[in-house]
Amino acid sequence: MITTCQVVEEAPSPFITPEVRAAMGEQACQLARAVNYQSAGTVEFLVDSQMNFYFLEMNTRLQVEHPITECITGVDIVDEMLRVAAGYPLSYKQSDIGILGWAVECRVYAEDPVRYLPSIGC
Repeated sequence: MITTCQVVEEAPSPFITPEVRAAMGEQACQLARAVNYQSAGTVEFLVDSQMNFYFLEMNTRLQVEHPITECITGVDIVDEMLRVAAGYPLSYKQSDIGILGWAVECRVYAEDPVRYLPSIGC
């Protein structure tokens, strides 16, 4: 059995142009408005080699890679989600959020490389 998973996250993507990123962001906001979503969330897209993008999924929870988003935007996503849960509005509009730098996140998996099962590393 072969498993696949992301072990490196990079933000912002060096492949995506500012114009494509803006179009993706606008589509994500349109989706959130269409379902009256009022908290922090993630809309994921797949992008082909011609920079056409396709909706993959919307996650209404905190993503494991949220720290790199926080690093490049300066937004504390956890704080925003807690504020919304407490009945306060989001502190930011999408148009307030820019990209300030670059970040990478690497995950280490303790896994038996032959059987692809969790391992304690012994």
